[in-house]
Amino acid sequence: MTDALVDRFGRVARDLRISITEKCSLRCTYCMPAEGLPMIARSALLTPEEIARLVRVAVHRLGIEEIRFTGGEPLVRHDLVEIIRLAHEAAPGVPLSMTTNAIGLDKRVASLVAAGLTRVNISLDTVDRQHFAELTRRDRLPTVLAGIAAAHDAGLTPLKINAVLMPETLAGATDLLAWAIEHDCRLRFIEQMPLDADHLWTRESLVTADDLLAVLSERFTLAAVGRDDPSAPAEEWSVDGGPATVGIIASVTRSFCGDCDRTRLTAEGTLRSCLFSSEETDLRTLLREGATDDDLVHAWQSTMWAKPFAHGLDAPAGTRPTTALATTEDFAPSSRSMGAIGG
Repeated sequence: MTDALVDRFGRVARDLRISITEKCSLRCTYCMPAEGLPMIARSALLTPEEIARLVRVAVHRLGIEEIRFTGGEPLVRHDLVEIIRLAHEAAPGVPLSMTTNAIGLDKRVASLVAAGLTRVNISLDTVDRQHFAELTRRDRLPTVLAGIAAAHDAGLTPLKINAVLMPETLAGATDLLAWAIEHDCRLRFIEQMPLDADHLWTRESLVTADDLLAVLSERFTLAAVGRDDPSAPAEEWSVDGGPATVGIIASVTRSFCGDCDRTRLTAEGTLRSCLFSSEETDLRTLLREGATDDDLVHAWQSTMWAKPFAHGLDAPAGTRPTTALATTEDFAPSSRSMGAIGG
């Protein structure tokens, strides 16, 4: 028996993002402070068995159709293979993907695929080594490229590359797209959201989708191809007549909140209905105090029912907005950074 995760605006959550750690091997300026995030005690993290139980409930009771593991950086967790294996056993046939910076992926990709991993999204903002070191505060670009090559060789395709749009990365956007096409990667640029741990994001510094399209069009011929799936966040453009494409996730200026189908679980086992929600539901304590599956289902459904319509804002009582857009001036900062929530 399946009960849908429906909110007040009729959206149904089918995509579960599970953060498994706050730790990361990089210190990207838009995600983490130079010293890293405050450490979470190991006992406070969900165990592989607890993650697997929540996966089973999410898939078999709540209709979740896709699961992605995030961080921090999932590869820093020593029991990642066990997490993937138990999740696969709990929900056979459900796609299991991972968002990663690919550092160390070349050494672990075979065991991850054997455990049940089906795809990866790799974060890469530039292919200029010096620029990479400045953005991430680590000189690790060759290691990332080795991880990308290993993912290709292991059949983890389509391989998607995520690049965050910033004033510092805009000039290199055309080189990154050319590299992605040459290496058979699907590149997606993402407007930077106010999710940086240092709280330096400002509307004035935002690089928009329109800014990017203007730069890319100086080198490539782009034609809009839209979205196949309304809940998919990326708008797609064909490049030089195809078959290559480039995606843009305009999270700020072209909000897709009205079609959002995601539910999120933090590394500590708290449930978030939205990146920008300030409310969290503690599922870890429920698990460890002997909650039944029905208890977990009720807590999950109650959390998603209260999901805000967009960007931490809410709609007037008893009404459904006619647009998915919230103005960038009203874009409310999150109570936690992206690294702490999980992407």
